[in-house]
Amino acid sequence: MLNFKNITGPNGLLKDLGRKDHTPAFGALDILKYIGPGLLVTVGFIDPGNWAANLATGSGFGYSLLWVVTLSTIMLIVLQHNVAHLGIATGLCLSEAATIYIKPRISKSILSFAVLASVATSFAEILGASIALDMLFNIPVKVGAVLVTIFVIIMLLSNSYQKIEKWIIGFVSIIGLSFLYELFLVDVDWAVAGVSWIKPSLPEGSMLLIMSVLGAVLMPHNLFLHSEVIQSRQWNLQDEKVIKKQLKFEFADTLFSMVVGWAINSAMIILAAATFFRSNIIVDELPQAQSLLTPLLGTSASAIFAVALLFAGIASSITSGMAGGSIVSGMFREPYDANDNHSKIGIFVSLIGALAVIFFVKNPFNSLILSQVFLSIQLPFTVAIQIYLTSSKKVMGKYANSLYMKILLSLFLALITFLNLKLLSGFL
Repeated sequence: MLNFKNITGPNGLLKDLGRKDHTPAFGALDILKYIGPGLLVTVGFIDPGNWAANLATGSGFGYSLLWVVTLSTIMLIVLQHNVAHLGIATGLCLSEAATIYIKPRISKSILSFAVLASVATSFAEILGASIALDMLFNIPVKVGAVLVTIFVIIMLLSNSYQKIEKWIIGFVSIIGLSFLYELFLVDVDWAVAGVSWIKPSLPEGSMLLIMSVLGAVLMPHNLFLHSEVIQSRQWNLQDEKVIKKQLKFEFADTLFSMVVGWAINSAMIILAAATFFRSNIIVDELPQAQSLLTPLLGTSASAIFAVALLFAGIASSITSGMAGGSIVSGMFREPYDANDNHSKIGIFVSLIGALAVIFFVKNPFNSLILSQVFLSIQLPFTVAIQIYLTSSKKVMGKYANSLYMKILLSLFLALITFLNLKLLSGFL
């Protein structure tokens, strides 16, 4: 639970904001105190849905689509910093600000769509963790899904944000070290990988996976989540110097965390390219990827793969549940609080709704990829309201987007929309 205090932000609104009633000293090591909110976002885009998209991408197209991870991460850094800017400058999360400043018919429609995106996100996270339990302990996927859901709900309802943040940092560390270890076991063509990171290419038949990777990195629920949890690092917002320093330290946290996510997502594609693509093996199931790693890299690699998947699923389920709670509580103009009924409704809708869907899916791997495509389709709507709110002087005061930032964000929105339309046209 976030322990918030009422305080007036630049827009004159009172909001429970969970910050200490003093002005902090910003020393050279103070940035370490700010590392955390960004990592919650990071774990959201190294979730099992990303694993499915990245493994399918690397096994099917080798290194050639690494540029999608680079492009989406650059866009992610800007979007996440911008939405964190909203939380710091106004004391409102994205959902609250949309409810207050956008016409109810529009805000309720977009936020309801965002709740569905949170369900789709939780679906991928819970399913991935349950697949990992099946790999490790032969627990049936549906039984594992129930166990994961119960565990995540207990974590969310019984732990403070600060404790959850420490768990998340630990989970991200385990995932990152796991892939670093596995990369040491394979023969990577780093020259080709280096070019592919920066050189766009569109291999025939790759559009679905491009959109899947895009939706897996640029996740709508993370925009809502970041604008909420960043407030745990705030102090007296009536001091302009403090706000500016907040924004600087927040950007450092965001940049560091997103680069970590870029490295882990890239490592997944590189691992798949260096093992499966090289052997002409197309991965279409997560357990298949684990079993195929054994003859290629040894039993330790396959075990580490499954353990990392389990931690990724649990950690990202926690963040998607928090995001669902933040979106719903924001619709009632309230901050996220796991003890509040509106936040609880959002948590349960996101997690229990995802669990229900798992009982009806027939092809888990394809469902994971399609869930990421759904996130990509929802993304333009969330980005559009974000741009509107962060560009409004009524909302942001003197901290409204500059002309340069408006243009940059609008270009991102246009690109995301174009890619979505291109994907849809392929189905028609």
